[in-house]
Amino acid sequence: MRAFLARTLGRPTTQQRKGFASEAHLYSTHQRHDAAAGKKEEQRSRREKLREDTLNFLVFHAATMRSLRDVPPAHYTLKLTSFSLFRDAKVGNYESGEFEAGGYKWKLCIYPNGNAKMNVKGHISCYLEMADTETLPPGWEVNVSFKLFVFDQVRDKYLTIQEWGFDQFLSLDTFNDASNGYLIDDCCVFGAEVFVIKYTGKGESASMVKNPARNIYTWRIDNFSAVDQYIRKSEEFVIGGHKWKLEIYPKGDSSSKGESVSLYLRLADCKNLPFHRKMYAEFKLRMRDEVHGNHKEMTVGKWFSDLYASWGYADFMALSELNVASNGFMVSGVVIVEAEITLISSFKDF
Repeated sequence: MRAFLARTLGRPTTQQRKGFASEAHLYSTHQRHDAAAGKKEEQRSRREKLREDTLNFLVFHAATMRSLRDVPPAHYTLKLTSFSLFRDAKVGNYESGEFEAGGYKWKLCIYPNGNAKMNVKGHISCYLEMADTETLPPGWEVNVSFKLFVFDQVRDKYLTIQEWGFDQFLSLDTFNDASNGYLIDDCCVFGAEVFVIKYTGKGESASMVKNPARNIYTWRIDNFSAVDQYIRKSEEFVIGGHKWKLEIYPKGDSSSKGESVSLYLRLADCKNLPFHRKMYAEFKLRMRDEVHGNHKEMTVGKWFSDLYASWGYADFMALSELNVASNGFMVSGVVIVEAEITLISSFKDF
């Protein structure tokens, strides 16, 4: 689950709630944590002020994602022995040491009896907090995706929970039940993975263009049957910002040799496509009937690439049909073929 951590005060607006409904988002609000007992008042004030600014969150989420896995947390593990002593202590919570992930410092905060300031009862509360936020510039924000863990010591698996901060991380009944494996011999293990999402500025804009300008190319082939060539290629033409060629096999290519005319449209500038990129085109291949106007036409829709630069039909027209003069496809040795591109994809990187 992707989450957004921003150094802003107060509650989010209605518009913000609507805009962030499908993600977990963190906004700093008011005090959540008490300072440890015995600290001087100045230290307590400074600490609480820092948390007011940076460490206290309102949580909006669509769903909690829970799963089991064998692999331990990638970034930090917190093992608490004598857990009952932490639970019974009056400090209310335990903060881990700092750990680094994604270029920032973090720490885990565990409330063994639940966060009283959030009126949590019967559950453990667990939060991920940023450390050293006073060194960050005004208006800072960090986009992260992270998971919190609790170790099942019986089955040797980690319960993985993906959500921002938990007032009700795990019920105490479930946690204290030894058969679940979370608390064994008064010992438990928590963990965290934090992946900072850094904007690279890379992306693309994609669109489809219907009937691009000057989208029909007509090719007149003289002495069609007299020329003893295996393949004939048209001049290059431009449609939709790309260069194309028509390719015709007067007596068929290798798969229909001696039986049919083969006709293909080739993307002539396929080498200019970015590596592993494709371009989609829908087009019509046409042989004109100059007598009756009953043109022979076939439609194709394919992705063009460096590996697949040519598409069409090996059996576009039977030679027996072409060679009948009354059919009108070859008049005085002249054959006219056309390519009409009706739809083409376009993309632009940014």
